[in-house]
Amino acid sequence: MHAGADASLASDLAGIALFQRTDSGLILDALGACEVLELAAGTTLLKAGEINHNVYIPLSGAVVVQLGAQSNADALIPIAVGECVGELSAIDGKPASGLVLTQTAARVLKIPQAIFWNRLMILPGVAASFMGLLSERLRRTTGQALKAQAEQIELKHLRKELQLARQLQSSMLPAQGPLFPGRHDLEVCGFMEPASDVGGDLFDAFFVREQQLFFCIGDVSGHGIASALFMARAVGLLRILATSCHGPDLLLQALNDRLCVNNDANLFVTMFCGFLDVSTGQLVYSNGGHCPPILLAGGQVRDLLLPKGPLIGAIPGARFLPMTQALDVNDVLFCYTDGVTEAQNSAGEEFSEERCRQIIERAAERPLQTVLDGVRREVAEFTRTEILDDDFTMLALKRTA
Repeated sequence: MHAGADASLASDLAGIALFQRTDSGLILDALGACEVLELAAGTTLLKAGEINHNVYIPLSGAVVVQLGAQSNADALIPIAVGECVGELSAIDGKPASGLVLTQTAARVLKIPQAIFWNRLMILPGVAASFMGLLSERLRRTTGQALKAQAEQIELKHLRKELQLARQLQSSMLPAQGPLFPGRHDLEVCGFMEPASDVGGDLFDAFFVREQQLFFCIGDVSGHGIASALFMARAVGLLRILATSCHGPDLLLQALNDRLCVNNDANLFVTMFCGFLDVSTGQLVYSNGGHCPPILLAGGQVRDLLLPKGPLIGAIPGARFLPMTQALDVNDVLFCYTDGVTEAQNSAGEEFSEERCRQIIERAAERPLQTVLDGVRREVAEFTRTEILDDDFTMLALKRTA
């Protein structure tokens, strides 16, 4: 539709700042050869990198500029009704810097470069209004740049805080690798790698008496800071309860009751824990919704039988059951979180418990550090990436004498 034939154009132009200082008759006469585009939502006006010879003025609807390849709301700059778009590329002849498109149905006035400069800009008041609009856009752009700079500084500070939080979280857990190198009757080795700066997985192992080892592995729901704080709370409670509770089932009951208190975030943790008498090999263990450890005993690999137990921190007053297992010399118990077995390759296939069993089958004659490093390496080869989708935690123990 040509501007000269559009009876409503005069009322449309009345609210446009660029033309408010100029007689409307002169404006209509100058725009007589211009088009008013009736555009559907999603129509592209300009593509980034293309040469532009027109200035566009939205008369109705929503028009936006998208910078970069992202189409999220933060990457879109709205062009208000009456504002110009494309004028800078029409000035210097350089390619357009962004993608300009309609978000809704829109009416857009298309002004060819020659008409804009040779007919409009010579009219009284139009050039002054144009310079005022450019100044206002520059102030707005500067404000946006300062805001973005402040956000970048805040983000940099937050990243430093997260790095510190990761260090503090790591310091709460045992050092990764062999945990009791001075003992000749037991080998224990742990590994944890969070998927983000801080994670919700945990493992622990310490002696509550000279020959009685307490150990546990857990996985807090979710990821990030909230899960990490819940994990820290669980670890602190575990270390207190392990020295006072006389069984893993009673420990999980007490832990559950305490974690249910003030749990407004509705987080929970899955956990496997046990007490091992190193001198006899008697293992008493209990479980709260965690995946079954893999047991290598007598040269055979199988999942450890687990008692039923609910998630910890979810149901006040929940009860847990104990079970026992004898561990002989060179028997290996491999505990893990689901970030190990559920790691996926590009085809969506999971690493799986079966692949873990195949690795653990060869663990009796190998140092546990070598075994855990092998699992991590094979997962990385399977997924073809070092980046984790979930926290990745392992704990293995073996009686050696």
